[in-house]
Amino acid sequence: MTHTLISSPLQGFTDFRFRNAFNKFFGGIDTFYAPYIRLTGKDEIKSSNEKDILLQNNIGTEIIPQIMTNDANDFLFVVKFVQQFGYKELNWNLGCPYPMVTKRALGSGFIKEFEKINEILNKVHSESNIIVSIKTRLGYDNNEEIFRLLPVLDKYPIKNITIHPRIGKQLYKGNVDLDSFQKCLEITKHKICFNGDITSVSVFNELQERFPTIDHWLIGRGLIADPFLPSMIKNNTTEYPQDRFEIFEKFHNTLFQDYSSALSGSSHLLMKMLGFWEYFSLSFSNPHKALKKIKKAKGINAFEIAVKEILHNEVV
Repeated sequence: MTHTLISSPLQGFTDFRFRNAFNKFFGGIDTFYAPYIRLTGKDEIKSSNEKDILLQNNIGTEIIPQIMTNDANDFLFVVKFVQQFGYKELNWNLGCPYPMVTKRALGSGFIKEFEKINEILNKVHSESNIIVSIKTRLGYDNNEEIFRLLPVLDKYPIKNITIHPRIGKQLYKGNVDLDSFQKCLEITKHKICFNGDITSVSVFNELQERFPTIDHWLIGRGLIADPFLPSMIKNNTTEYPQDRFEIFEKFHNTLFQDYSSALSGSSHLLMKMLGFWEYFSLSFSNPHKALKKIKKAKGINAFEIAVKEILHNEVV
């Protein structure tokens, strides 16, 4: 079976600068979901969201834009927005677990609004020709919500449904609920994609063995923590390339330079890179020590020295 690997959209991380650098140095991802498009007001979209999906900023990468909304008219507005750039598919985020999102009845906080979801999908499919795919969780309050949502989705020609088998209230804590995910496969006609805690080739192989009909997999935090993971999964190997840390250094330098050009001020840049290093550090032999070095770096020069020291310690 050929497996399709998809980059899960992580707000603040997987923008076009990251995607382009990742694709250049690592590969293995077939499709990238772009972080969700935000409406800043009535019929207004943030310029950064537009820049993120412009075709000229995404050379050689397949991108699917994403929306997070609880309003049909907003949905249709974003449909027209992405279609002007040639996009034929829009992914609807019903999975984001963060409280600042869910308390506004967005993301996983909207899963239990079954009638409203039905109304939105009905209007979108009646008034546009966009292909809709959905990213969701088992629910927000409990893992039974998904079993009421799936029959609603079965009424529409949804391209696929990505399920992260946790509830929203869990955020990313606790274990994924594989039994409930299995039940989802049994009660819907739609194509299901798996998302959640794919952190190594061995974990992927275990999931593949448990769910032999699944051929689309979303990798989120695991992709940032170990950028080699998608290509290793594709090649079915647990062996890293001999020049692993040289490749990572080139990738990191590219990322650093691109954000240095885009962000204003060193503090903004260092905060951005610290966010990445909270994941990057997990691939090093002493994650705590590596992250501590990065956190102690209070200026650009100190940061660059810290990165060199971390990499040097891995290859000596």
